[in-house]
Amino acid sequence: MTSVIQPQKTALITGAASGVGFAVAKLCRNQGMHLALLDIDHDNLIRAKDILTELDPALRTETYVLDVADTAAWKQISKQISVHFPSIDLVVLNAGKGYKPQEADGNRLNAWLDGDYWRKTFDTNVYGPLNGLEVVLPLILSSDSQSPKSIVVTGSKQGITNPPGGSNPAYNASKAAIKSLTEHLAHDLRSDPATAHISVHLLIPGWTWTGLMGNTGPTNEDEIKKPAGAWYPSQVATEMLKGLEESSFYIICPDGETDYALDQARMKWGADDVVEGRAPLSRWDSNWKSRAEDAIQSDAKTRRQ
Repeated sequence: MTSVIQPQKTALITGAASGVGFAVAKLCRNQGMHLALLDIDHDNLIRAKDILTELDPALRTETYVLDVADTAAWKQISKQISVHFPSIDLVVLNAGKGYKPQEADGNRLNAWLDGDYWRKTFDTNVYGPLNGLEVVLPLILSSDSQSPKSIVVTGSKQGITNPPGGSNPAYNASKAAIKSLTEHLAHDLRSDPATAHISVHLLIPGWTWTGLMGNTGPTNEDEIKKPAGAWYPSQVATEMLKGLEESSFYIICPDGETDYALDQARMKWGADDVVEGRAPLSRWDSNWKSRAEDAIQSDAKTRRQ
């Protein structure tokens, strides 16, 4: 399937005012695409629009202030989008949030005593993309054209390897849900000849210097002081483009500390917990930790050869 990132095509991106969302928007603009930008942050959304419009004033750039957890707001904004853009070619459901339990003091049990922490996380990270699909899919399907379309949903390695920690469970679980629902969506669309032209992709960033890490707003990456091991958002955007061009469903991004081979070995170990009947999250279990690390490093070394 031909990549949808082409001149005069249209990209709709959530979380577009900073981080990976803004980097994807910038990449799309540099490829000559029109942009529908959605974000909850009004001020940074306007800044993003100004920067992206300056790159090519002839291309359309529309902004929509939106809390992705708000179903009614999604439906209202979808009407505006359908007026501004005759078709949507690329949808990137990227907006996400990492919350902490109210008493995030390192006690692992606090997460299980704070229901609001779970609800807020799932409202944004799971229902946000689902709300988007509910209103954007009809916009895509309403087009008479059978030209390629793509939907990208941003997941996380934490939704696959599931590292434990006092403030991680809700985020990990929300991204595990994203992996599952995106897999189902891909299967359903490719199984119907009427929708087989719509590809679906799960973007899985590594350690990236985004708003979750304190990098907020549409920043100039040359001015960012980030940890040496973290990737810039633009690197993730470039990896996404590569994945689209290669028709990859799982677009797994490395970073400065973790390469593909190590990612693969860690993911395989986690999956084998089920197959081998080991303790859940055995990689971090005191009875397995040393054996797990040795096995993962050995597997990664073999994959690199």
